Amino acid sequence: MKVGLFGGSFDPIHKGHISIIEGALKKMDYIVVIPSARNSFKRGRILNPAPYRYYMTVDAMEKFDNRVIVSDIEFSIPGISYTYLTISKLLENNYLNNLIGTKEDIDLFWICGSDILKSFDKWRNPEKILEKTTLLVARRPGEDDTFIDDIERLQNMYNTKIKTFNIKGVEAASSSLRDELVEKKIQNVVSDFIKTHDLYLEVNYLDYCSDKAIEEFYEYCISLYFILRRKRLLHTINVAIMSVKFAVHHNIDPDKALIAGVLHDCAKELDKEVQSKYSMEIGGPDFDVDKLWHGPAGVKYARDVLNVTDVEILDAIKYHTTGRPGMTGLDKVVYLADKLEPARTYDDLEAIRIIAEKDLDQAMVISINEFKKKLIQKKMEMHPLTLACLKELGDNK
Repeated sequence: MKVGLFGGSFDPIHKGHISIIEGALKKMDYIVVIPSARNSFKRGRILNPAPYRYYMTVDAMEKFDNRVIVSDIEFSIPGISYTYLTISKLLENNYLNNLIGTKEDIDLFWICGSDILKSFDKWRNPEKILEKTTLLVARRPGEDDTFIDDIERLQNMYNTKIKTFNIKGVEAASSSLRDELVEKKIQNVVSDFIKTHDLYLEVNYLDYCSDKAIEEFYEYCISLYFILRRKRLLHTINVAIMSVKFAVHHNIDPDKALIAGVLHDCAKELDKEVQSKYSMEIGGPDFDVDKLWHGPAGVKYARDVLNVTDVEILDAIKYHTTGRPGMTGLDKVVYLADKLEPARTYDDLEAIRIIAEKDLDQAMVISINEFKKKLIQKKMEMHPLTLACLKELGDNK
């Protein structure tokens, strides 16, 4: 059985990638698409967090049948996602056979564009890649003679055979698309994902954060992938970035906003008994309602599992659902980002988002009162901490 492996950053995945997959399917029985978690060539703030890119790729692959499979294998590899390590991991414990659902022997091919031919010998341990796979190189219409020259050079250098396949000519590079999204070069589902989560905006608020905070944020995004489902994880990343946006507008530490935002729901999908236990330990009886457990439980998880020690960050996590009297600026930006992040689709949110950039307290009052209306409709009472917060903000309705 022939299985092609197609790895990349996919930031964003575009029709050039799709063309390669379509062409390779004519040669392969299956193709495994592998979005990178930590790309060796594109580090730091150049790339979007791994879960954005992974789930965007999952959506893009819905157009294919079950012969194209997206793998999250690189989320399980510590450190930089070098190709030779990814291939080794795929072959451990019959992972690849189980992923595809076969007991047949597998011949592996590493699918790539012709652009890698000139630099392949600079990759980390290229000989180990070629020990386990055969390079399968996409040939675009109009490739000049250097294409053949590059193949012959690598074949002679590594005493290997390189195979090629033809694809339709789609000129698209993720880097240029990040600068200016060209709708006709990305699928509708990818465009929808980008719009839902406000990706590739003109202002990248992560640029206001330190390298240390960015690195921690990216690592938390990968760690949370294993404990939060898709919708919740994407929500937490959206909250983190919107928290930074509000923090920048109000001269609040963007690093703390980023970390508090991404971890605010870290305990949300823990077992209910665990949430209850953690909540009682950290928050006591004030939070003894199941929908509130994850705030104080998140403090316990962030502190004891993720080694977060900053008290301001832990407090912002604890009170992101209820608010409290004496809220700090950090508390407010996380509270509001949780309610206003771009994937939230209530009709009245855009006006509050604009207000939040100018006046956090006014945005808090409006947001809490809107929530209060919903509780009244459900004949439910507002939490005492939230009422006290609202009163302190000068609203006694």
